[in-house]
Amino acid sequence: MDHNVGSSLCFPKLNSSCRRLVRPRSEAALFYTLLAFISLLTVMLNLLVIVSISHFRQLHTPTNTLLLSLAVSDLVMGLLVMPIEGLRYLEACWLLGRLMCAVTPYVSYCLVSASLGHMVLISIDRYVAICDPLHYSSKITLNRVKCFVSLCWVCSFFYNGLILMNHLEQPDRFSSCHGECVVVISHIAGTADLLITVVAPCAIMVVLYTRVFVVAVSQVRLTRQQTVIGIITAAPIAKRSEWKAARTLGVVIAVFLMCFCPYYYPSLAGEDISTSLSYFAMLSWIMLTNSCVNPLIYALFYPWFRKAIKVIFTLKILQPHSREVKLL
Repeated sequence: MDHNVGSSLCFPKLNSSCRRLVRPRSEAALFYTLLAFISLLTVMLNLLVIVSISHFRQLHTPTNTLLLSLAVSDLVMGLLVMPIEGLRYLEACWLLGRLMCAVTPYVSYCLVSASLGHMVLISIDRYVAICDPLHYSSKITLNRVKCFVSLCWVCSFFYNGLILMNHLEQPDRFSSCHGECVVVISHIAGTADLLITVVAPCAIMVVLYTRVFVVAVSQVRLTRQQTVIGIITAAPIAKRSEWKAARTLGVVIAVFLMCFCPYYYPSLAGEDISTSLSYFAMLSWIMLTNSCVNPLIYALFYPWFRKAIKVIFTLKILQPHSREVKLL
């Protein structure tokens, strides 16, 4: 075998090996540095969210419990999925074996589905907080939210096990050479997945946030009228902090959908969803970068997150009774 040919193979000793994508050293170094930076940034930012909400007692609220679970999903995405997927696309080789070929897509799909489920739960949380503030504390309790979060994770693992059942049983059935990991979801299964994990949740979120917007407009008008005529009413009105939270989480949901929906372009185009598609890497990475964006949104819109970061980086978090620090 010619040395130049062998050096471009994923596994040089195997004639059935796939070909490695050979890049100039400077270009490869740049891509690997960028991959390491994005993965590390995703892990660090989401770790800050997890530490903040877990440590400070004042942040132990139903809404923040949803954000905590979402941050765990994003952290695992940055810690495991991003490096592995980045290695696959940079090398054009699957070097981690048959077992990891089966497990990695399954974990990735579960994380995405769980994140989408969290977005729906966040929409419901904001809907109740704005549209029925009088009964919010009785309807949305911490224990109830924990139960729904657990149910969301269980359903995600079960549902994606069904979607990827054939791939989990035989991960190399679509591989054309040694060193390739191809995941294919048929057009029928992809369309069903599109309806279940995109259309239905998006419809729920749009309806709930439309209702929140309508209530927001009506409450602003009511407050102005009361101010003009000097009448004070006992009608329940959502707190200003609830409105800010609704706005911030609305941004989180909108950004998530913008990153998530392009992934289903093959289903909309009448194709099978396959990791071998020429443009799949771009769609996949648009979705993956959302895990890094969420904490940045919190930093921009949540003062408590910025205060928590300050306490953590100044090491005041190590002081006694730091759990009782007031951040809100």
